[in-house]
Amino acid sequence: QVQLVESGGGLVQPGGSLTLSCAVSGFTLEHFAIGWFRQAPGKEREEVSCISSIDDIANYASSVEGRFTISRDNAKNMVYLQMNSMRPEDTAVYYCATAFRRTSCPDPSHWGQGTQVTVSA
Repeated sequence: QVQLVESGGGLVQPGGSLTLSCAVSGFTLEHFAIGWFRQAPGKEREEVSCISSIDDIANYASSVEGRFTISRDNAKNMVYLQMNSMRPEDTAVYYCATAFRRTSCPDPSHWGQGTQVTVSA
């Protein structure tokens, strides 16, 4: 059974940092790209970052480029999202997900339950 479980969300002050974790099971992580997505209240869900299964190539939304870093540990079946210099507009529910593609993350078929991130003073 495919499962993705996020953790690490919480409340952080503007300018602060937070690291999200995604534990995957039921499939071989090293073969697939994994993405982080987010959805803020009243907004559409957006892809934040995606990390390829080939050479760990990562891409980012322009809104987080230079502030967020995605990484993966295939041996531990974990994917991470390090978030720095956080802004109130980063407030959202964050999800990890996979489309079971090797190099991209569009239209994921499997999602985690999400973790709330709130950036506020």
